[in-house]
Formats: sequence, structure tokens, C-alpha cells
Amino acid sequence: MTDHLVNTSKFLSLILRHAPEKIGLALDLHGWADIGQLLALAAQHGRRISREQLDDVVARDSKTRYAISADGLRIRANQGHSLAAVDIALPPTTPPAMLYHGTASRFVEAIRAGGLLPGSRNHVHLSSKHETAVAVGGRHGKPVVLTVDAAAMRAQGHVFYVSDNGVWLTDAVPQTFITFP
Repeated sequence: MTDHLVNTSKFLSLILRHAPEKIGLALDLHGWADIGQLLALAAQHGRRISREQLDDVVARDSKTRYAISADGLRIRANQGHSLAAVDIALPPTTPPAMLYHGTASRFVEAIRAGGLLPGSRNHVHLSSKHETAVAVGGRHGKPVVLTVDAAAMRAQGHVFYVSDNGVWLTDAVPQTFITFP
């Protein structure tokens, strides 16, 4: 992606996941925003984005962070929200037996002590692929991949969801379900 598209993607991530109020945008209960309103409010705040640029960002985003509604009128982030009022309304789903979480080595001791917590987000993010977890962990430092016994968690009543872009979500992962390298 070009620098402009990367910057646009980062802006969309901020607005659709964390701070729609920065431009006066209202998200519905499921995180959807009216595209026309998003583009107009962004322009009022110095961020001119054409519909073509928006569609390009959505189509070219390697992590498929965004979804456009079937009618083409609304957009939302697929996961990663820190807004308590947003429920992306995913149905509970049976996860694979093992899932992975990529983190930086400097966070491992805290995770050993307290498990995986969502921090400022609504859910802990997990991957079904080890390689994806390596890439995620590498964004924050020396990557470490933790293995999560999702089958045992589910057997004990923990609920899992999978976002439209394949990211597995759960409320928290107690350390007893984590295998550390």
C-alpha cells in the first residue's frame, strides 16, 4: 500500500475501533458507521478520503481489518475495538483445539503471572496459525508465540468467537491454559 493508503488505514482504525468521537462519528451497537457520514466528517477534520480510496484501503488491507456492509453503505472494523458500547455480534463458535497468541518477549512474565487479558480492547486476540502469531508478536519486539489450549478452555465454559477476518476472540485466557516456549 502507498503511504497515503497506510495513513488512511491507520486513521480508519483509530476512528472505527477506538475514538469515533474525535470526528463526531456515531457507531451503531455493532460498530457500523455510515460511509457518507464518515467521509464527510473526516473531511471536516482535515482528512479528505474519497470513496474510491476507502474501497481501496478495505480491499488491499492484508489483515482484512474492515468490512463494508452488503448494501455498500456502512463500514466497520472486524475486531479490535476498545469501545465498551460496541458488540460486533459474533455468534459463539467452537475453536480449533489449539490457538496461538503472538506477543513480545518483554510481556511474557506478566502473562505468566496473570494470563492473557484484553487490555484496552474488548477481547484477547488469538490466531489459528502459528505464523500469524509470529508476525503479530514481531510488531512489538522480539516475538514469542504462546500456545492456548482452546479445547480445554471451551470445555470449562469459556466462549470463543471468530471475526470475519479469521481472528479468534475470547474474554481472557487464564495462564493455566497457556503453554510457554
